Amino acid sequence: MSICEEYGDIAERILAHVENRTTDQTTDVMRVPVANYLDPELHQQEIERIFKRVPLMLALSVELPNVDDYKAMEVIGLPVLITRAADGKARAFLNVCKHRAMHLAPEGRGTKRRFSCKYHGWTYANDGKLMAIAEAHTFGDVDKSTLNMTELPCEELAGMIFVALTPGLEIDARAWLGGMYDDLAALKLETWYFHKTRKMQGANWKIAYDGYLEGYHFQTAHANTVAPRSPSNRAAYTSFGPHVRIAFPQHRITSLRELPREEWGKQENKGYDFIRLLFPNLSFFLAPEMCQFVQLLPGPRHNENTTLLNYCTPKKPEGEEALKAFDEMCDFFYNVVLEEDYALGLQVQNGLESGATECITFGRNEPANQFFHRWLEYFQAEPGSRPKPAPL
Repeated sequence: MSICEEYGDIAERILAHVENRTTDQTTDVMRVPVANYLDPELHQQEIERIFKRVPLMLALSVELPNVDDYKAMEVIGLPVLITRAADGKARAFLNVCKHRAMHLAPEGRGTKRRFSCKYHGWTYANDGKLMAIAEAHTFGDVDKSTLNMTELPCEELAGMIFVALTPGLEIDARAWLGGMYDDLAALKLETWYFHKTRKMQGANWKIAYDGYLEGYHFQTAHANTVAPRSPSNRAAYTSFGPHVRIAFPQHRITSLRELPREEWGKQENKGYDFIRLLFPNLSFFLAPEMCQFVQLLPGPRHNENTTLLNYCTPKKPEGEEALKAFDEMCDFFYNVVLEEDYALGLQVQNGLESGATECITFGRNEPANQFFHRWLEYFQAEPGSRPKPAPL
């Protein structure tokens, strides 16, 4: 089945939901202990067994479009440096000098062929090799080949750069994406325009991510922003391994009835929208006005997260006025997340800590939330001790 045919079937499904006032459902409600959001030891276990083990999508290819471009960022407390060296290959390293562990590149994006440590001046090439030791004749005998930057497993495909945060791990981003690969590859992300990144702080990372996994809250939490576009509690879910694609109808989805059935699969953003979610922490929302891809990272404490909201679009706006309007639209979406979703999340965090309840309850109409928490349990279990969750 082609992507277009697959989308057409999903469009038919969510159109029926709108007309019948239904939504995709699972078989039963699910209760998740409040302790799963509050336990500092579990929080650290999630970092060690999930975030340091699975491939994380840390950059779009268009963030490093040219040779010598780089991106430096902090990920769960680790300084990460992604580079594109002379051979055009994307590589990732711990952004650390092997002399005295100083960071080599400041956080952000830029273009450099070499990185010189601002502490003692040791210099590294952007392929990770130590090129020079300042005043080497006074330093003593060392084998420079043993002092290269620590490389992280890294793979680039479908316009995305995946990194594993543990040196020496095997990485297979294509296998990790599974059936989601075709969906993402069809977007041709490698040709897009990347605009900017904004950062925000929030509650426990799972509280924040729970909000990306359902549209049950649209009418109440987003009454003046999302709800005028998309009806609440109407969605269709498709899973690919631990990843999920959610289809949300627009109010105008009934206009599909005016088109030939074979055209329904070509109407993304013209009757329905998709949110593509890569486990454990990426949300990718393409709207007509812009694309917002969200990287949600656990903070140093169990009740904190750092969220990076990145803004891009399939085609760069032409002219200063169009670019300004695009920038303002990005800020509008940022403010919706900050003032509506994350403000609620901080109150949820406080509510969980109050002791008012022992469990969070996910309804039958929240299948992606249930699916996400089952995959969390799977990855935290000892290998082979728990079967993989059933697909949605």
